[in-house]
Amino acid sequence: MMRKPSSILVIYTGGTIGMVKDVESGSLVPVNVERLLANIPEINRLDIEIHIHTFTHTIDSSNIHPAHWVQLVEVIEENYPQYDGFVVLHGSDTMAYSASALSFMLENLSKPVIFTGSQLPIGVLRTDARENFITALEIAAMKENGAPKLNEVCIYFEYHLLKGNRTTKFSSSHFNAFTSANYPPLAEAGVQINLNENVLHRQSGKETIFHKKLNQDIAILKIFPGMTPGYVNGILQVEGLKAVVMETFGSGNAPTETWFIEALHSAIQKGLIIANVTQCTSGTVYQGKYKTSNQLEKIGVISGQDVTTEAAITKLMFLLGNYSDTAEIKRLFSFSLRGEMTIAALENK
Repeated sequence: MMRKPSSILVIYTGGTIGMVKDVESGSLVPVNVERLLANIPEINRLDIEIHIHTFTHTIDSSNIHPAHWVQLVEVIEENYPQYDGFVVLHGSDTMAYSASALSFMLENLSKPVIFTGSQLPIGVLRTDARENFITALEIAAMKENGAPKLNEVCIYFEYHLLKGNRTTKFSSSHFNAFTSANYPPLAEAGVQINLNENVLHRQSGKETIFHKKLNQDIAILKIFPGMTPGYVNGILQVEGLKAVVMETFGSGNAPTETWFIEALHSAIQKGLIIANVTQCTSGTVYQGKYKTSNQLEKIGVISGQDVTTEAAITKLMFLLGNYSDTAEIKRLFSFSLRGEMTIAALENK
C-alpha cells in the first residue's frame, strides 16, 4: 500500500519572504502567493500535499496585532481536522512574538505549527527564503507511525528549528536571525534533518483547545541607569494597565533607591502584576540572590525565571484574557504552561 503524503496548510500572512523587485521602480513590492510559489519550483518535487490560505490583506510584521493572532488561531482551528501540519509565512521582526502567542493560544497541540520567513525577499538572487520554506514544509510533514512527529509551535530559520516561545530575533542582517539561548534547537537541518528527540514536546493526548481571548493592557518597563521617577511612574500609572514586564539587569537586579521600590510596591498593592525578566539574552532571574533583587521579592514582584520578553508579554496577554483573579494569574505565570520556562510544568491548572 502506498503511503499517503502529508497534507500541509501554508498560511501566508505577508513579510519579506513575499517580496520581489518591481522592474520599473526598483523597489521591493509584495506579491500574491501564486507568484511567490513560482519562485520556488522545487516545492513541486516534495511528496507533500500543499494548500494555501492567504490573509485578505497581507501584513508587514511590524503591524502585527493580537487580532491577527486570533485570526491565525481561527484559520488553524477551522482547518485542523484535515491537515497534518501548518506552516506560517510571517515577517521576521515580530515572529517571536507571534510564535510565543500561538503557543499559549493552542493548548494540547497535536500537530506542528511552524513559522518561517526570510531576511531577503524571494525575488532576490541570494535569498534565504527557498531553503527556509522548503525545509519548514519537510519538517511539518514528518510523521511517525502515521501521526505528526512534532506537536508544538516552532520557528524554522537558517538550518535550525527552535521552540517558538523560547526564541528571540537577535540580528537584522544575518541569515541566522534567531536565537534560543536558554533552550536547545528542536532540530538541525544539514545533509539530513536531525530532530533532538530529548527536547521535543510530548503529546498530552488531550483534545486541542483553541483560545481566542487576549488582553493587551500590558507595558514593558526597561530598567536603565539614570531613569527618573517621572519615567517609571509614567508607565506604572497608565490608565487601565493590568501588568508590566520589567526588564532588569543580570539575574533580575534593579536599583534599590527608595522612590523606585515604593513606586513598584504602591502599584502592586493597587493590583498591578509586575513580572521580572532579565535584559540578558541568556540566563535566568534569581530574585533574592543579590540585595538588588531581594526587595523586589519582598514587595511581590514575580520572577520570570528564564522566560523571554516576547513569551512574558504574550503569556500575560493570554492569562489576563482568560482569568480574572489576580492571584491566580500570578500563580499561573510562575509555572511553565507550554515549556516557556525551565521549571516544573503546572499539572493541575
